[in-house]
Amino acid sequence: MNNIQNIISHFALKNEVAEPRPLKVGLINDSYILPAAQADGEAYFLQRINHHIFTNVEGLQRNIQIVTDHIRKKLIKEGIADVDNRVLRLIPTKDGALYHKTDEGDYWRVYRYIQGTSVDRVTAESAYLAGKAFGQFQNQLSDLPHDALCESIPNFHNIEFRLQQLKDAVEADAAGRLHACKDILGELMRRADDMCLAERLFREGKLPKRINHCDTKVNNMLFDNAGKPMCIVDLDTVMPGFVFSDFGDFMRSAANTGAEDDKDLGNIHVDLTVFSAYTEGYLEEARFLTPLEKELLSYGCRLLSYMQTVRFFTDWLNGDVYYKIQYPEHNLVRTYAQLRLLEEQEKCATEMEKVIKG
Repeated sequence: MNNIQNIISHFALKNEVAEPRPLKVGLINDSYILPAAQADGEAYFLQRINHHIFTNVEGLQRNIQIVTDHIRKKLIKEGIADVDNRVLRLIPTKDGALYHKTDEGDYWRVYRYIQGTSVDRVTAESAYLAGKAFGQFQNQLSDLPHDALCESIPNFHNIEFRLQQLKDAVEADAAGRLHACKDILGELMRRADDMCLAERLFREGKLPKRINHCDTKVNNMLFDNAGKPMCIVDLDTVMPGFVFSDFGDFMRSAANTGAEDDKDLGNIHVDLTVFSAYTEGYLEEARFLTPLEKELLSYGCRLLSYMQTVRFFTDWLNGDVYYKIQYPEHNLVRTYAQLRLLEEQEKCATEMEKVIKG
């Protein structure tokens, strides 16, 4: 029995599976499709969890179980057909655990496999559908207390924490790069107080935290053959946060006319068509929003672009220890590109707010 087959043998599968097929999706976990051995059997999705990034595997898996169970109950209550294709389902091990740990220290999990398609290119149509899907996802979880889940990556979208990391990097100047980049530091620190608004409002009891996806990309959705959204996937980063962080995270990538690491800053503008389409779909479904949360959606776009600028710049100062780079100045290029997107969002803030108000 080879290693993969040995791992599979620990899970409570309903039927035998055929030879595992490696699947090149994502940058963090190793993934395999486990086709059913018989035509009428169930297929599965096997993943090795990257426990170096997700250090609390128990908490991570418990988060996913809580969220998927909560959504499943909502779908059943609504009388939705084909529930198993509308929400992920974890398959436990034969002893009831949500993951299997090997003798080598690796962590593995299995989902029921959902047959669907994903898209990478964002159009107005796919942005509208993504807005509806993520708005519905948040709406389904809006009555789940935020403290029911742990932070699978602590302080992931906490800008005060990210700014402290930057300050530590500036003080250490480990790679000796600060002297050539003080213009960037000035731009970031000039905005720091405004960007910490959400954390202050939360401490004052004026702004709630809710359950967020925290990786709202269009390719984290599965579509059916008719092009309609089926299921939100990649739930590793589902955790407490501010709902406008999810809104802003989608816009940071999808409503950017340039690339995240565009060397030509002239390419970078806000795609208001995509922005408007996603906003329309999102607000149709996100019926739980408080007036303040809705008011802060545009701010959420700027916050996530700012936060990513801070993270890229911090890694540049630290000597490129976190993000993979393709050439020596890659993190600096990313920093300038994200800063330009932030500047473009600031220019468009009034137009974006008009779209949100309707």
